[in-house]
Amino acid sequence: MNRQRRSKVERLLDEYGLGGLGDELVASWTADGDDRKSLRQLATEFNVALVDARLESEGVTHFDSDGKAIYEALANDDAETDRATIETRLEREGVDVEQLQSDFVTYQAIRSYVKDVRDAEYETPSDEEHIEKQKTTIQRLVSRATSVTEEKLTRLRDTGRISLGDFRLIIDFQVYCRDCETQKTVASLLDEGGCECESEES
Repeated sequence: MNRQRRSKVERLLDEYGLGGLGDELVASWTADGDDRKSLRQLATEFNVALVDARLESEGVTHFDSDGKAIYEALANDDAETDRATIETRLEREGVDVEQLQSDFVTYQAIRSYVKDVRDAEYETPSDEEHIEKQKTTIQRLVSRATSVTEEKLTRLRDTGRISLGDFRLIIDFQVYCRDCETQKTVASLLDEGGCECESEES
């Protein structure tokens, strides 16, 4: 792709020495499920990284507000008092606040970078892939619940608080549909595409 000028995000990545952050932006935007971050979230993370990098470059090591708090104060027009305080303290540390604020990017700039510069595309998972992912998540939760419950029961038994022999914990979540009166395990419900409501209606 031939472009006349570098994007703002590209320029800032170089100027602030944040080369690796570009890969993180792409990875976070194209990730699946809960791991995926929105363009607005990525813009915030990018701007916080700018604040941290600028403080580091100026040798500011003792500042009782972290990068995120500083960015939020500088970007929030409603918090004039907090912003003024932060600006004064930053300027006292040698930070060019006006330049820093002008370097902050919008989510549109992040979108332009990941899509136009890095040619990244987010592929929406198919219904089958989404269902399988949710099934895996539920199975992990069940496994975790089983492990924790077994641990608690064993501890109560071993400390003499309850009477319990050699036991095996059985956790079997069942889904009962009151409309079609179908009852299935969660796994079966997901594997079979639901209950019997649709087939009865047809």
